[in-house]
Amino acid sequence: MPENKDSISRPRKFLFRILDGIEWIGNKLPSPLLLFAILALIVIVISGIFSGVSVTNPTTSEVVEVKNLLSVSGLEYIFSSAVDNFIGFAPLGAVLVTMLGIGLAEQTGLIHSTLRGVVFSVPNRLLTAALVFAGVMSSLAVNAGYVVLPPLGAVLFLGLGRHPLAGLAAAFAGVSGGFGANLALTSTDAILQELTAEAAQTIDPAYAETITVTMNYFFAAASVLLITFIGTIVTDKIVGPRLGKYSGGAQEDLEKLTSQEKRGMRFAGIGFIVTFAVMVYLSLGPLRGDGAYIDSPFFNALVFVIFILFFVPGLIYGIVSKEIRNDKDLTTLLGKTMASMSGYIALAFTAGQFIAYFRETNLGTVIAFNGAEFLQDTGFDGINLILTFMGITMIVNFFIGSSSAKWTILAPVFVPIMMNLNYSPEFTTLLYRISDSVTNMITPLLLYFPVIIAFAQRYDKKVGIGTLIAMMIPYSIAFLAGWLVLLLIWVLLGIPVGPGAPIYY
Repeated sequence: MPENKDSISRPRKFLFRILDGIEWIGNKLPSPLLLFAILALIVIVISGIFSGVSVTNPTTSEVVEVKNLLSVSGLEYIFSSAVDNFIGFAPLGAVLVTMLGIGLAEQTGLIHSTLRGVVFSVPNRLLTAALVFAGVMSSLAVNAGYVVLPPLGAVLFLGLGRHPLAGLAAAFAGVSGGFGANLALTSTDAILQELTAEAAQTIDPAYAETITVTMNYFFAAASVLLITFIGTIVTDKIVGPRLGKYSGGAQEDLEKLTSQEKRGMRFAGIGFIVTFAVMVYLSLGPLRGDGAYIDSPFFNALVFVIFILFFVPGLIYGIVSKEIRNDKDLTTLLGKTMASMSGYIALAFTAGQFIAYFRETNLGTVIAFNGAEFLQDTGFDGINLILTFMGITMIVNFFIGSSSAKWTILAPVFVPIMMNLNYSPEFTTLLYRISDSVTNMITPLLLYFPVIIAFAQRYDKKVGIGTLIAMMIPYSIAFLAGWLVLLLIWVLLGIPVGPGAPIYY
């Protein structure tokens, strides 16, 4: 339950006023749909102003030039690519497919019943930590956590009588802020390892061959506990109290499960177990592939797997509870789910155009290389160098959302610079992962930022960019502070950041 306003300390009241100001300013911006349309137009204009400006990749000697979208060829691109930019907007298909499965489970009442079962069986004090931890670990499923956990976190908190947006924020913080942490290896580790090793070859080819996918594992595993702890504290002590009591709609019914609901959950549970067993078999057998597991056909189809894991139990529960009596009922329930996503679909059109234009013009690449050149010209070393590099990475993250895309640009520049200053490629990659993670949740250019806004607007139609940024800034600052302390301890003790991965080169 939210704290009494009189019990909130003066420092927190002051913090809340600052966050309220950020929210007010941010929400004065146009709606996300219109904002992305305006940003797309701004990119077009800027591309015309800076047309011909170029940078040279010091590693490959490749010249990257700003493309002018106001030219004849640029206008041809704008008109011919509009549909492809919309369809190719990365989160669109993943969100809609996943929400078909989650939506059916929600419409039939399975999620509602499961929620009530959880509320009566799990201590309330552990739920926030469990939600943040699940968000951190969700990077095993690449970006699926952005689609699955925030809406479930909101529903869970609503059922507990807490503000649903606090649950959404906790899950979003875990997924985005914890993207650089995990107890297991993920596809991100493999991608970054390849890019880091390739960049290190320009200085020391022999050393580059020793860089493995586990290069950041020790630090990443320790970070799981750190992010879970900080995320829990920020949610319960800052975000939740600031949001206060939710008055946007009826609270979830917390009455104990009826016999019919228990029967439906029992059959749905059996269906889930059988489906999960089938998925495990497919992952280890027919869909295992010949290469690494994280590159297998099964792993690349995780969005569809998640859809199935929600759809089958939802369907079974609906049949047992009589919510689904025939195929028409099923179609109606799925239609309701897609109708609830109509605003996001419209937003995806303008967001897709903006992302595509920004990529096509090469503006992000030019900004990144200029940032790297600035770092090299500072002459910094030690802590000043580390903090400057992290600051540049955080700034670049506001322009390029994809983690792998940024490192593709930055690694060939920063890894050699840091090696020449006696920092190992593995340590440089770690600094990058921290910097990337802490600003993911506050950059509107994160591909899944509009998705989170769409989820939040289910509970408050007035939620805008300012609302979400104001909710997430405390997490961003706290994660950065916690990681810097952990990093300082790591450096002072000289602990390897991963197996055979020293701090110094």
